Amino acid sequence: MNKHTNLGSGRKGCRGLVTKATAEQVRRVCEPETLGFAHTDELPSLEGIIGQERAVRALHFGLGIKEQGFNVFVAGPPGTGKITAVENFIEELAAGQPVPSDWCYVHNFRQPQRPRALELPTGRGAELQEDLHQIISLVQRDIRRAFNSEEYGRRRTEQLEVFAARRNELLNALGKAVHEKGFALQVTPVGFMITPLVEGRMVKEEEFMSLPAEVREGFARRKDQLQGVIQDAMRQLGGVEREAREALEKLDREVAEFVVVPLVAPLQDKYGALSEVREYLDEVRDDLLKNYGLFKEAGFDAEPREQKGSPSRTDPVRKYEVNVLVDNSGRKGAPVVMEVNPSVPNLVGRIDREAQFGALVTDFTMIRAGSLHNANGGYLVIPVDELLKNPFSWSVLKRAMRNKKIAIEDFGDRHGILSAKSLQPEPIPFRAKVVLLGSPELYRLFYLLDPEFQELFKVKAEFDSVMPRNPENVRKYAAFFATLCRKEGLLHIDVSGIARLVEYGSRMAENQEMLSARFADIADVVREANYYALSEGAEYILSAHIQKAVDERLHRVNLVQEKLAEWLDRGLLLVETDGAETGQVNALTVADLGDISFGRPVRVTASVAAGRSGVVDIERESRLGGPLHTKGVLILGGFLAERFGRDEPLTLAARLVFEQSYSGVDGDSASVAELAAIVSALTGVPVRQGIAVTGSMNQKGRVQAIGGVNEKVEGFFDLCRARGLTGRQGVVIPRSNVQNLMLKEEVIEAVRAGQFAIFPVETVDEALSVLTGEDPRRLQALAEARVKALREKAHGNGEKETVSSRPANAGTPAVAPATLLASQLAEKGGGGKAGVGDTREKPEPAGIFRKTVGRNPAGTSESIT
Repeated sequence: MNKHTNLGSGRKGCRGLVTKATAEQVRRVCEPETLGFAHTDELPSLEGIIGQERAVRALHFGLGIKEQGFNVFVAGPPGTGKITAVENFIEELAAGQPVPSDWCYVHNFRQPQRPRALELPTGRGAELQEDLHQIISLVQRDIRRAFNSEEYGRRRTEQLEVFAARRNELLNALGKAVHEKGFALQVTPVGFMITPLVEGRMVKEEEFMSLPAEVREGFARRKDQLQGVIQDAMRQLGGVEREAREALEKLDREVAEFVVVPLVAPLQDKYGALSEVREYLDEVRDDLLKNYGLFKEAGFDAEPREQKGSPSRTDPVRKYEVNVLVDNSGRKGAPVVMEVNPSVPNLVGRIDREAQFGALVTDFTMIRAGSLHNANGGYLVIPVDELLKNPFSWSVLKRAMRNKKIAIEDFGDRHGILSAKSLQPEPIPFRAKVVLLGSPELYRLFYLLDPEFQELFKVKAEFDSVMPRNPENVRKYAAFFATLCRKEGLLHIDVSGIARLVEYGSRMAENQEMLSARFADIADVVREANYYALSEGAEYILSAHIQKAVDERLHRVNLVQEKLAEWLDRGLLLVETDGAETGQVNALTVADLGDISFGRPVRVTASVAAGRSGVVDIERESRLGGPLHTKGVLILGGFLAERFGRDEPLTLAARLVFEQSYSGVDGDSASVAELAAIVSALTGVPVRQGIAVTGSMNQKGRVQAIGGVNEKVEGFFDLCRARGLTGRQGVVIPRSNVQNLMLKEEVIEAVRAGQFAIFPVETVDEALSVLTGEDPRRLQALAEARVKALREKAHGNGEKETVSSRPANAGTPAVAPATLLASQLAEKGGGGKAGVGDTREKPEPAGIFRKTVGRNPAGTSESIT
């Protein structure tokens, strides 16, 4: 026998030494008179981020350092206001930084399919676009005027007359030489033609053929002699015509230069300090001089184009346009871009097309900017969950960050979907900080699965869901609500309302020393309270309005909770709140439905018999128990083995079950209740049914903290109140959970009046003392005697020692590592429940309730569970 240990070995193990929690301990009240103001309209607006010093330091560092790869991943649970806070923080930081350059795309005169990218100082991009537009309009008008002027006509006529005289002179000399040989010279459109002369007149071919043969032969000899003369004359005439053409072209170029050069020269001087722009303007000037003939065509009007609208896609002068991709004129500070739909075109830009004559056409003027362009020189903020919803966006973003270039390309070209000829714009340098917003779980997945992520996002700024409840943060809390009221035009809040919001923040944080940082949820409470205050015609939002908003928000979603309470009241779910029973304990669970979590009392029963199977968890055997619940039962078995089986094997067959639980249970917060049920069944000492218990335990008998303590206490309190408070009812909780108590007013009043008690305990011995009303030493003796009797009975029956009486196919179902990781992450998130050891019911896919109709030995009955 274990004479060296007993159930009363704890520090407060003796009967009557467990102290009840006072009304002041179960809720930390915020006294309005300590806040120092009457209404929030007296407070200044909030500046900075509340209670996130760690995240703020990381943001300062990550956004301040210039080296490559120090981009920022902002991690935090949803509802903490991290998106708004980060945007405001970055905007304040960006306001004091220089405005970045403008970017334009222009025609590439050497490679038309590769438009050139030009960087210009802030505001100069639109200026260049307008300047060039005006210049082309003036060139078009002035060239038309110059070529239609009298001066140009006169000079052209003079040139033509000079060359016409030279041409006539050559023709006369040739005609004379031909006449001397007995031929007449004829000039035709296709060249020269000579005709024989007979008696001074030209003869036709028929007449020529009737001449004597010797005469025809003489003409033939003289004609051969003229061939060289004619060819020489033709060469001279060709030279004259070429000189005439060159002279006219020179005249046209002189006129074009006279018009173009004076118009473009001021532009070249204006942008002379920008080498790339100056080079582009030189190319524009040269191309205008090369293609001045385009402006002489009848299709071009002599009036400036700004009176005619933008040129069409087929307009040859469209290539002189400037496509301003990024215009930062009028901006103050560096840009901050929040990209809420980070598709590939929205990130890196796109090339538009339009239909013309049944075909899709494009040019450099149809290149559109993406958020990477707009954020260049500043900050780009992207929600990472939206990034993952868009195929290829993550790889495109990484490529731009890694290569420090923004390459606009057709999605179809890259992936072989389109084969149409397209543009390849020159890449633009990428100089921006990228900030991703996501959950800690997504950060972990990125970090583990993508090696490039570690190189590109070296700074993690993590937002907490809670912050310390100290005077400074309480003042900032009030300033936040003052800012919210001013920004959204809400009624300001009375100091009593702020005090109620502070208490509500601690309730959400489940800690008397903390405030919730889930500002999105708290702001919704204020908005709803504003509605009720306006409905009553109040001047300010009062504490009563805040409480009404909290109550109404709960009422809209607690139908399931009310149904369960109704079934408990009608006896469909069996939970006693008075009297005492052996092997039966009221445990407390939390039902988490997503939009609401509430406490639900559940009966735990234990049966003990002779045997060697140890503690058998019926929930596990039926595969309704989760891995954490199984762990709690195994720990319970370890405790029993140490207490009663150190010297000899523990010969015991105990079975545990959550009565009327059909949807699954997980968590280990019922392990103290399960131990109490086994000890009661083992010793025959009944357990007080007016006392419910929650808490996990370790193998040494220490009671450990659990989650959802407020919901659990209030769940059992509501049941007791519905049946009538007797003053003998209460809840046993871990002493370490006292700091988490922020109970509702009804519970506090009942505690203060002595109608309901809360017993904080540190050991299972203290818990057993409260539950049974017995001295733990007596329980120890009774338990040892019963264990001895069971051992002797088992040995007397000659039972063989077995490890377990479970069927071969029983056991914990296999859980895939990925599924287990997801369940652990969900348990940590827990709908805002940060505590450990939380026992939660797991709803079935078909719903939280299931109706079963069966037959019991007493006859036909219907149970709804």
